[in-house]
Amino acid sequence: MIARYSRPEMSHIFSLENKYALWQEIEVLAVEAFAELGVTRPAVSREEAAWIRAHANFDVAEIAEIEATTNHDVIAFLTNLGQYVDADVPDGEPRPSRWVHYGMTSSDLGDTALCCQIVQALDLLLQAVRTLGKSCKRRALEEKDTLCVGRTHGIHAEPMTFGMKFGAWAWALKRAEQRLMDARSQSAARGALSGAVGSYSQIDPAVEAYVCEHLGLVPDPLSTQVIARDNHAHVASALAGCAATLEQIATEIRALQKTDTLEAEEPFAEGQKGSSAMPHKRNPITCERVCGLARVIKANTQVALDNVALWHERDISHSSAERVALADSFIALDYILAKTQWIVDGLVLYPANMLANLERTRGLIYSSKVLLALVDAGMTREAAYALVQRTAMEVWSEIQRAESGPSFRERLEADPEVLACVSPATLAAVFDPWSFLSKLPLLFERLEVLEF
Repeated sequence: MIARYSRPEMSHIFSLENKYALWQEIEVLAVEAFAELGVTRPAVSREEAAWIRAHANFDVAEIAEIEATTNHDVIAFLTNLGQYVDADVPDGEPRPSRWVHYGMTSSDLGDTALCCQIVQALDLLLQAVRTLGKSCKRRALEEKDTLCVGRTHGIHAEPMTFGMKFGAWAWALKRAEQRLMDARSQSAARGALSGAVGSYSQIDPAVEAYVCEHLGLVPDPLSTQVIARDNHAHVASALAGCAATLEQIATEIRALQKTDTLEAEEPFAEGQKGSSAMPHKRNPITCERVCGLARVIKANTQVALDNVALWHERDISHSSAERVALADSFIALDYILAKTQWIVDGLVLYPANMLANLERTRGLIYSSKVLLALVDAGMTREAAYALVQRTAMEVWSEIQRAESGPSFRERLEADPEVLACVSPATLAAVFDPWSFLSKLPLLFERLEVLEF
């Protein structure tokens, strides 16, 4: 991921420094397992294991120089690691580096380290998702009584409150949290030191168990040299689901920030400029950035799915693709989580515009209540629907032509057919936005117990 959309802590997880540090720890743990478990092959002494632990090191630039010749990153790393391990060994003494990578293959090292990186990255994301979820919950409770119009198909539907929007986002983030947790426990936290085709032909399974335990992983039950990539696809899918939720939040804010609507606005910092040509502009650029990067994360899920099908026990067609796609997805999601946090915390609301928009259709949003009032009074649903729709379309036609005229309620109050069924007092009760929201406390009681 380019530096513009990268944050240091997440970027470090996918850096060469962190990857090689994990490779080193896996190699050292394997040697320590040989010594601690007393496996007969290889017969590594505790003194040799301690020496390797104390002297193991690597240099990223040196590895790159070696790889330029070997064209193999693991061999380049092992060569460099071995140089440090053996550097202070007296002449004529056996080289402790001979025990490094004993019985292992490249994917044992690479896949186990990658799973460690994924776990590290998921833990960062989970923290960010929980913080954002708490903010959405807090803002939902703050705005639980802020009236606004609900829209379906982009068209005014019925009254609601803005707190419901924040609340819906909080619940979506809770689901995203659960998917990320599932991906972590079911697919990410795995390790494998099982050899060339996963048969443990040159290494004891107890070594794998030892290494995994110390890394906080569980041994993969059957790795065919590689840990099956449906696990990684599960992770990528969870990342995409979270990104889609952030995209939903950002898309809603973008729509509400339109000049014609202007019910909410993303923060606009002091000194910020909106347009190189039009000084008046306050564009929802951060929300648009969230939407754009969400597309990248979602698209990378296809890469992860394509990586599942490998030739026989393994090939490396997945390797180059996931080095880019997986890291980019984590880094981009980390970035847009931080940006969405900034947006939600600083989101500016315009309640006066919400009320103005609520009445913009001259009372048409109360049509469902009028319909049911007529049905309750004894009119058939078909007849009531026809009457209400006819009156509503008369008002709508005047709105379309920007003409003044009686409101929806005024027309109904002047209609003998309506008054024959319902009283003016009943109509007055119908045209109260809070009449739609008598069950609102239930929604926020549910939200109160939501925990992140």
